[in-house]
Amino acid sequence: MQHRYLGRSGLKVSEIAYGNWLTHGSQVEEEAALACVAAALDEGITTFDTADVYAETRAESVLGRALQGQKRESIEICTKVFWPTGRGANESGLSRKHIMESAHASLRRLQTDHVDLYQAHRYDHSTPLEETMRAFDDLVRQGKALYIGVSEWRAEEIAAALKIAAELGLDRIISNQPQYNMIWRVIEAEVVPLCEQEGISQIVWSPIAQGALTGKYLPGATPPVGSRATDERGSGFITHYLTDEILSRVQQLRSVAEAAGLTLPQMAVAWTLQNPNVAAAIIGATRPEQVRENVKASGVRLGPEVMAQIDAILGDQIVSDPAHTASPRSRS
Repeated sequence: MQHRYLGRSGLKVSEIAYGNWLTHGSQVEEEAALACVAAALDEGITTFDTADVYAETRAESVLGRALQGQKRESIEICTKVFWPTGRGANESGLSRKHIMESAHASLRRLQTDHVDLYQAHRYDHSTPLEETMRAFDDLVRQGKALYIGVSEWRAEEIAAALKIAAELGLDRIISNQPQYNMIWRVIEAEVVPLCEQEGISQIVWSPIAQGALTGKYLPGATPPVGSRATDERGSGFITHYLTDEILSRVQQLRSVAEAAGLTLPQMAVAWTLQNPNVAAAIIGATRPEQVRENVKASGVRLGPEVMAQIDAILGDQIVSDPAHTASPRSRS
């Protein structure tokens, strides 16, 4: 497993990270979840990503139990705050109250005294950005979060946060967590150039497009039983990938992957890691063997001919317009 620096910080993360959205605490039984984390650790993954909202806070608890007994200095735990974790008026958003209370609750569930990376899960248009940045800075100064990042923020939002941090002497963002894969390339136009200039890395989610880039979904066919497309918690988000046109082109990618000595999922994960602004690609799993297969993308370099073939096959199915954003209902 190879590691990369996160932005211009001194923090290194495994270039394949393990995430537990839609799995721990909801989609799979805890025994399977623990087995997947054990497999990730065995394969050299040191970076684990979760969020307080995943499985209504249960995912953090499962991950906390799964990582018990590990040397704390040898792993990086990342979590997030923004989405509602209760019905109270202040149990969502990026106010000081919600950030502080959510951070403490996450630490309890994760059974640790600090997280390595604390991320704003979305941008909060209802809270002054200065209030949010001061609260994050306080957590860093208290040692409860070592670094701060964001998830699915636009370039102008990241720039505004950096400006406030510079003016007030606050801790600055070192990472952004966007959706990014062969099909969904929205960050390339504006987010990546800004982040390269400012020393911010991407930790990307959905490198295999919620499973659409695995090749298991066939054009004109009913999705396999037990797949994400048949799970009500994840089906809404994968739907926009499951068009016959996209799925037909994904099948054409199979020969490109085979020629490169890779499976489709491995090639998809490796593709995201070709972008030098990407520090890590987050994979999920419901079975340990999925972890073991996908980590083989670490260290893989796809040549320019392979990259060109991928672009030629996907063609007009590539989404690169920065006007597109992740579904506002998605809490990944």
